[in-house]
Amino acid sequence: MKPSTISLLLADVDGTLVTHEKVLTDRTQQAVRRLREAGIRFAITSGRPPKGMAMLIEPLRLETPIAGFNGGLFVQPDLSIIEEKILSPDVAARTIDLILSRGLDVWIYAGNDWLVRDAKAAHVDREAWTVKFPPRVVKSFDDVLDKVVKIVGVSDDLRLVQRCEADAQASIGGRATAARSQPYYLDVTHHDANKGFVADYLSRTLAIPKAEIATIGDQPNDVLMFRRSGFSIAMGNASDEVKRQASAVTESYDDEGFAHAVEHFVLD
Repeated sequence: MKPSTISLLLADVDGTLVTHEKVLTDRTQQAVRRLREAGIRFAITSGRPPKGMAMLIEPLRLETPIAGFNGGLFVQPDLSIIEEKILSPDVAARTIDLILSRGLDVWIYAGNDWLVRDAKAAHVDREAWTVKFPPRVVKSFDDVLDKVVKIVGVSDDLRLVQRCEADAQASIGGRATAARSQPYYLDVTHHDANKGFVADYLSRTLAIPKAEIATIGDQPNDVLMFRRSGFSIAMGNASDEVKRQASAVTESYDDEGFAHAVEHFVLD
C-alpha cells in the first residue's frame, strides 16, 4: 500500500532513470521537476562511479547526496567526497581470484580510477561511453588492493554471472555485498555499501522516515533498497523476481517507465 506521505524518491540510474541508450528524456526531467514542485526530494544511486553520473546533476538540478558504487562512495552534487567505504585487501584479493576462476573478466574501481586488464574486453567501450571517461589499463591489481571501492565481474554469459553471484555471496557474504547491477555485471562492494544502506543513509542524513521514502529500480541489487523504503516500484524491464518484491510495477525504461511511475504512483 502506498504511504500517505512520500518525502523522497530514490532512483536507480541504468535501466530506470535513463533509457537503453542511456538517454535522459525530457519527460523524465519534467517528472523530477514536478517532484520538486510538490516538495518531494529526489536522489540517485548507481553502481556507476560518481563521475559517471555527473552528466545528470545539472539537468535534474540534484541537491541531495549522490551514492556511487551502490553506496560505496557518497558525494555532494559538486562531486566532493562525503563518505567512502573500501573493501578490506584480503576480501578484494579473494573476490578477484573467485571471479577470474569462474571465467569472468574483472574491473576494479579505486578512488576515481577505473582499472581494467584489457581495454578491448567485453563492455569496456560501452561503459566508457556511458560514464564519459576511459579506464586505465594495468597488468595487475596488486598495487591497489588497499583502495578498492568496487569490483565488477563481467561476462555475456548471463547464467555464468548469476552462478558467480551465488558463489561470491557464499564466499564473502559476511564481509561484502555481491549483487548483479546488470545481467552481465556482478558488483562486489563493502558490506555496508549497498542500496539498502543508501536508503538508510539518506533517511538519517535528510531526516526523512524510511516509511516516507519511495524507491524505484530494475535489478536484484535494487531489492535491498525496496526493503528499506515505504513504497517500492519495479521497472517494466525488471525480472519477475524483482517485480514480485516491489509494491508496484511501472512501464519499461524505453516506454517512459520512470516518468509514468512518478505521475501515477508518487504524485498520483
